[in-house]
Amino acid sequence: MPTPDAAPLDRIRIHDLRLRCIIGVLEWERHTVQEVRVNVVLQADLASAGQSDRLEETIDYAAVSQAIIALAEQSCFLLVETLAERIAGLCLAYPRVCRVKVSVKKPGAVRFARWVGVTLRRRRSL
Repeated sequence: MPTPDAAPLDRIRIHDLRLRCIIGVLEWERHTVQEVRVNVVLQADLASAGQSDRLEETIDYAAVSQAIIALAEQSCFLLVETLAERIAGLCLAYPRVCRVKVSVKKPGAVRFARWVGVTLRRRRSL
């Protein structure tokens, strides 16, 4: 497996995952389930999966998606940044993932804006 600084890496994208969770700093937000949208880009060397056609050689994106959903549904973070950070950590716990990019969008968070969000990039520690 390449080191996290090796490039280029292949990418698996999970786009527009719709989650429902408690998130926000306002009093009403602490008691109301809200929708957030998550985009994740998992970076890894996927060459062996492409050659072998075996799930064990890649990242099971269905399992990653289910883990993200479970994390969000059980959470009650104040900040979108915290949710994004926890999702990134969860993704990096998968052995093949070297880098991850996570975007979390909170629709309707600011009046007159479609959504407000955060994007972060994390890499596996050496």
